Amino acid sequence: MISFSINRSVGIVCVVLLWTAVVQAQPKATPKTYGNQVSAENLKKYLSVIAADSMEGRATGSRGQAMAGDYIKSHFRRIGLEPISPDFYQKVPLFAMAPGRSTLSTSDSHFSNFKDFAFLGIGPAKQDRVALIYVANDNVSLADDLNIDGKAVLIVSNKRSNELPVQNLLDRGATLVMLCISRDDEAFLQYAGRIQNHLESSRPSLNKPEATSEFESLVFVSPSFVEKLFKTPFDKLKSLASRSELEKIKPSQISYELRNEIKEIETGNVLGFLEGTDRKDEVIVVTAHYDHIGMLDVGNGDRINNGADDDGSGTVAVMELARVFAKAKKEGNGPRRSVLFMTVTGEEIGLFGSYYYTENPIIPLTQTMVNLNIDMIGRIDEAHRQTPEYVYVIGADKLSKELNTVSEKTNQQYTNLIFDYTYNDVGHPSNLYKRSDHWNFAKNDIPIIFYFDGIHQDYHRPSDEVDLIEFPLLEKRVRLVFYTTWELANRDKKITAD
Repeated sequence: MISFSINRSVGIVCVVLLWTAVVQAQPKATPKTYGNQVSAENLKKYLSVIAADSMEGRATGSRGQAMAGDYIKSHFRRIGLEPISPDFYQKVPLFAMAPGRSTLSTSDSHFSNFKDFAFLGIGPAKQDRVALIYVANDNVSLADDLNIDGKAVLIVSNKRSNELPVQNLLDRGATLVMLCISRDDEAFLQYAGRIQNHLESSRPSLNKPEATSEFESLVFVSPSFVEKLFKTPFDKLKSLASRSELEKIKPSQISYELRNEIKEIETGNVLGFLEGTDRKDEVIVVTAHYDHIGMLDVGNGDRINNGADDDGSGTVAVMELARVFAKAKKEGNGPRRSVLFMTVTGEEIGLFGSYYYTENPIIPLTQTMVNLNIDMIGRIDEAHRQTPEYVYVIGADKLSKELNTVSEKTNQQYTNLIFDYTYNDVGHPSNLYKRSDHWNFAKNDIPIIFYFDGIHQDYHRPSDEVDLIEFPLLEKRVRLVFYTTWELANRDKKITAD
């Protein structure tokens, strides 16, 4: 028994010593341990999905963008990021106008929106069998002492709507003002078509449209519409010059229901969180926008703007950076500071996703140390055909000289890309410092870096395709962002705005 105990003890000591020797023999993880794992193959795999035709150009709020968002969510979930918002998603409420079901009718006729009349307001405005009177042509003073309370009124004029006393008539009790300011039906149809197109292509906004008195009780009508209502030639109506002539035009009755729609656009930011260790309350936010401009007919048969570079390249960069950092954490080498990986919506229509996030941050902005924004890093522009190992760096020195120093030293140590500061000049006509999502962080005094490859001939065109991406160069640029993030996340000193 004594002999067995001694042998067992010796064995345990030997195993412990052997395990210690093995651990000590293993090289300590360095930035390159993980930076070298950034993979062009992975970037191409992700981008082949993000910029596929099935995504339909990823227009903000579109089915294709939602599909891309789901793909990014599933990636964040699979690699083990934390969902700091429900299902890795921050809903961004956007609103837009759309044509509604507006109707005008008399006892024997029905009139069509955008053919006989056009309504620009929101509504609803509704009246049944209200008296409609013709009050004036260009000599609007003829209507000054008419009783128009509770009636709909018509003006035929060669003037523009803002030159006519519409609000005065409404203040005097008119329920509806109709303007015929088109010389003929063809001119009206062109005008009504522009109104319809305006409503159908209404730019989304974070602010819900509200009714304004200017257009809620105003309708533009065609000359033939006027003739049908008053059974009087249009030219005769325009030529009336006295009250006595006006009074010969008998009132009509009209029923109307006027409304346009306010549609809410379903879209949002996709966020994946990697918690740090001893400095976890200090956060680096890495962003790229995953929306693009959708489908537009440019006359060459290809309607889908796949946006492989803009900003598919930035989107897949965020996905690959998240994968590598998550792997480092799983292997016990996670960063000291936390990193938020975020693909944002609505960049193409006004930086809406990043604006909404900075106004409604999931992590307080006081804890946000730096934003690194990636928007187009997969191509070579004409200025660098002879020097392709480059990247445009924008904004690194604007709020923190220390951040700029870290950026340059990190590049010199690991990637040695040419840093082109052409667009860093705030006086540059392109004004790129204010044209991507980093700007909403910079406005809040958060130091930023914007990585960019330049404007190329396929920018915002269907020809911005995956097969034109320079994947080895994309890999190198993503490694630059990785090393910069790693340094910022692990250094002792916190980056602060100057």
